[in-house]
Amino acid sequence: MSEDRKVITIYAEASPNPESMKFVANVSFLPEGISVDYATKDEAEKSPLAQELFDFSYLNRVFIASNFISVTKSPETNWVEVISEIRMYIKAYLENNKAVFTEMPERQQPKVGADGEVGDLDAKIIELLNTYVRPAVEGDGGNIEFVSFKEGIVTVELQGSCSGCPSSTVTLKSGIENLLKRMVPEVKEVRAEGVPDLY
Repeated sequence: MSEDRKVITIYAEASPNPESMKFVANVSFLPEGISVDYATKDEAEKSPLAQELFDFSYLNRVFIASNFISVTKSPETNWVEVISEIRMYIKAYLENNKAVFTEMPERQQPKVGADGEVGDLDAKIIELLNTYVRPAVEGDGGNIEFVSFKEGIVTVELQGSCSGCPSSTVTLKSGIENLLKRMVPEVKEVRAEGVPDLY
């Protein structure tokens, strides 16, 4: 083994989404608080690793955060059959010092009002999401991004294993919505982009 070759450990961790698996590494991919979510190979043009993961025909989403990669598979595939293959592939890729990104992603700016300004309530909601919600969501292999706050409705975007997760709508309503309503009385409801409302 050459001296510059890293020894990488990767372990798989289940997420609340039965179709997603989190692969945690002993190296950092991105600074804390920055993540990327790719739904197609074309979207992943700046991440050679993500593009190669899309070559596994059964994978249809790749999410990369600080020290983990969450992948989402097709329902027909059984994790027992492919988990070792993915884990070993990521391990070998990293041990060969191949680039995870050709261009480092930047921290996403909140998508706020038409004037582009972040109001006091927007800032408070963003801080609450970053402090109380994001760490738990990252623990499940995903991410949450603030989109907007209009007429009492907070809109967020769920990424990674949280995207399309059957339990994410329940988490949104019972956890995140209750927290924000309690801390910011102006909040009446929390919705996620692309997630049908249960109520």
